[in-house]
Amino acid sequence: QVQLVESGGGLVQAGGSLRLSCAASRRISNIVDMGWYRQAPGEQREMVATITVGRVTNYADSVKGRFTISRDSAKNTVALQMTSLKLEGTAVYYCNIRSRALLGTNNYWGQGTQVTVSS
Repeated sequence: QVQLVESGGGLVQAGGSLRLSCAASRRISNIVDMGWYRQAPGEQREMVATITVGRVTNYADSVKGRFTISRDSAKNTVALQMTSLKLEGTAVYYCNIRSRALLGTNNYWGQGTQVTVSS
């Protein structure tokens, strides 16, 4: 069973920066994409940023220009550099990796890391 372990969350003042990292417990083959999602209290989980095997990136409109996703294919790691954080960025951030399976798609999730943005 693959485990994804996130790190880098914490408390930061509005306008500050944080870097989240995610590593898989073992190598994952046939990765489709890797990404970060977040869930604020009382809200649904939403996509923050994704990056494909071809390094095509996609960002939520709310984070464009402030967040940068990157990946290390050899190490099966994905990172999210967050700058100019806003109060509404407070949420639990989850790492996600999708890979092709014989029948369908494998969908791996991390346990989540808390990001709290204070005024």
